[in-house]
Amino acid sequence: MSETPQAPVLLEVLVLDEQLELSTAELCRLCHLSPDELMNMVAEGLLDPIGEAPERWRFASHALPRIQLALRLERDLGVNLAGVALISELLDQIERLRVRVERLEFHLR
Repeated sequence: MSETPQAPVLLEVLVLDEQLELSTAELCRLCHLSPDELMNMVAEGLLDPIGEAPERWRFASHALPRIQLALRLERDLGVNLAGVALISELLDQIERLRVRVERLEFHLR
């Protein structure tokens, strides 16, 4: 059995300053999202906008990889948005615990 060759994958890498804030329009453009899709991510707790009024929301640059993860989970695994939010929170907890373990190990040396 021979497998059909797959098309090469094009990776797009964008490096952002951690202090950078993005508008709703900028984030939608960078992630190829509609404003409604972005609003749904906020409603599920996946993103935490800065500001009160949706038309004036700003997003920290770390929202970008979080959205990219959400889109991959939805596309590749068929995970719904509530599941994506839960997975993201668990991954955040794992990262915080990893950092904590590293600090403890450093102090034990």
